[in-house]
Amino acid sequence: MKKTTVALALLVPVAFIAGSYLSGSGQSAPAYQPDVSYGASGDAGSTANQKKSVINTMAPGAVHQVKPGQLIMDAVQAANPGDMIQVWPGDYNETVYIDKDNIRLSGVIVEGKRPRLFGDGHLNDAILYSGNNIVVENFLITKYKGNGIMGQAGNNFEIRNNIIEDTGVYGIFPQLGDNGIVEHNVVYGIEDAAIYIGMSDHIHVANNEVFDSVAGIEIENSRHAIVENNFVHNNTGGILAFVTPGLPIKDTVDVIIRNNWISNNNTKNFGAPGSTVSGIPAGTGILIMAADKVVIEDNLIIGNKTAGIIVTDHQNAPNTTLDPESDPYPDEVMILNNLMYNNGYDTIPEAKVLMATELKQGNPDIVRVGDSNKSCINNPQQYITVGVAKWPSCSFTNTDNVVSYLLDTPAAPRSVDAKDKGKYAYLGICTGCHAYTGRLIGPPVQVIQSLYMDDPQGLANFIANPVKKREDFPAMPKQDYLDAETRLAVAEYMLSVTK
Repeated sequence: MKKTTVALALLVPVAFIAGSYLSGSGQSAPAYQPDVSYGASGDAGSTANQKKSVINTMAPGAVHQVKPGQLIMDAVQAANPGDMIQVWPGDYNETVYIDKDNIRLSGVIVEGKRPRLFGDGHLNDAILYSGNNIVVENFLITKYKGNGIMGQAGNNFEIRNNIIEDTGVYGIFPQLGDNGIVEHNVVYGIEDAAIYIGMSDHIHVANNEVFDSVAGIEIENSRHAIVENNFVHNNTGGILAFVTPGLPIKDTVDVIIRNNWISNNNTKNFGAPGSTVSGIPAGTGILIMAADKVVIEDNLIIGNKTAGIIVTDHQNAPNTTLDPESDPYPDEVMILNNLMYNNGYDTIPEAKVLMATELKQGNPDIVRVGDSNKSCINNPQQYITVGVAKWPSCSFTNTDNVVSYLLDTPAAPRSVDAKDKGKYAYLGICTGCHAYTGRLIGPPVQVIQSLYMDDPQGLANFIANPVKKREDFPAMPKQDYLDAETRLAVAEYMLSVTK
């Protein structure tokens, strides 16, 4: 596995220069108008377009210092809302679970040395949080089997300046969160997605470097997200905007992918066989699957052997099942000016067949397969394309008027009553790997229901101490950090859902 990285400081100037050059197209169409029919309490909270901290401000609390030989979890248990936990350089072999609000977990960097969370190849997760208003920063995280940093239904989060390597399924994985920032992280060697935004809203993913993973950055069943100024290289697929069928949230809407450097994403797919990401063809720069209102703007997309951009519906995507409640078509995909070079030089047979139907030759930069409504492309003559010949020009040239989709004020903390404990554990944890129908990572919920329908306690026991049952599925990570009451509640809820 390659460990070479490129300084992120180089990325922003390159992306800025490319964006400035490409935007000078001589067009004068109106600026992009984002969807403003959302926000806390029905307001269009993100339209002020001023990047800011997403954390609720409150009086500073106590500072808990953790040094080698001590446990970070001891400090978490002692902390109160508003406290900071400072972790000094050294090795920490543990799983950290934050179930409190307003906690800042901050690594102390001394002469370039960081605190290292080391899973030693047997621990499942490094940092998990279900609290609201959480900051995780400055850690080195390596050799876990499940996740590096996972959010479980917590709102208002900042995950920044971490180095994450070889943490199993996901590197950074906020699930079911509203109003969050993921920035200045380096993540690599992940068997699903290095950065995976799952069922979340109002998200900003910026200035990260992701490589040597199956998926670099994935926006899945999420809304109002900006992915910008990231260096995405040597993955199987670079940046993905997906709708995965069978999840409780049914759409991906309003995503801006801009000013990213997306290069040489030709790594052989090593995702779990049968999983959604295992169907990504190696050599994919950007992949849009059934997502709506996606803008692709001012990216450097180079050296991706299958195609620079692929747009597909569910019917033509491998390893997906249809969900009658999910629109299977990628509508209102908007491709503006992008610098694309040396893509599609070793493309897949399906793309070659599509090229032949349009009597085209060459290496495809852009491939669209299946239906797509109300989509557009500017300056298509710059690229070799297939499937977009009838797309009109877009009515705007840039999204400069949209700085951020973060909310003006932090989202209301997600409060979980006892009666909803199982529901939010299911949404915030289980749906990260289990769709209701079809395979995500683990088996579908319908299969689990058939096995445990009359035995919720048996499922709760399995959640705490799973054993590998099928060779064609990866082993499930333990969820024994959840208390017995929560495990039984989530088991009962999982066995009751119908979609």
